[in-house]
Formats: sequence, structure tokens, C-alpha cells
Amino acid sequence: MDTRDVIIAPIITEKSTKDSSLGRFTFKVTKIADKNVIKKAVEEKFKVKVLQTFVIVTKGKRNRIGKRRTEVNVTPWKKAIVKLAKDQKISLFESGAKA
Repeated sequence: MDTRDVIIAPIITEKSTKDSSLGRFTFKVTKIADKNVIKKAVEEKFKVKVLQTFVIVTKGKRNRIGKRRTEVNVTPWKKAIVKLAKDQKISLFESGAKA
């Protein structure tokens, strides 16, 4: 597996923004990636040192959409939270305004 294909997108929510100040960053990753592959991919892409990797698989759900309220399956996906070494950051998670 190529490390460029592991990270799909960063997850930017209130919780992940708060965690970024503590050195934890959240990403959506491919389903077949394991902790070691995720760690290697983040270190190569962002040039940082990863201390820990946490992996969570979110279940697929059934949503109702549209005028006729038809049910659609949402596929399961995997997210990874990586903890970086002290004083290291990933610029994707920095907000422009200071609160």
C-alpha cells in the first residue's frame, strides 16, 4: 500500500480543533490501513514525529433522504487520531482567527 493513499481527509470539528491544541490530530483513513501504516503516512506527509496512533471504525448507518424518505446505507469508515511529539503541529488544523 502506498502511503500517499492512506490519508483521505482531515476531520475538522470542534472536538478535533480543541484536541489539536493538545497535539492530537484526526484524519479519515482507508479501511485497510493499520496503525503502523497510518503513522508512517502522517510522518512522511507532514514531516512530524508521531508518538501514538488511535484507530476508530465508525459503523455504517441507515439514513432517510429525499421527499419520499427513501433509506440509504452509509458505508462504514475508519478514522485515526495521531498524537505528535511536543511542540509539533500540522498547519491544516490551525484556525485563522484567535478566540
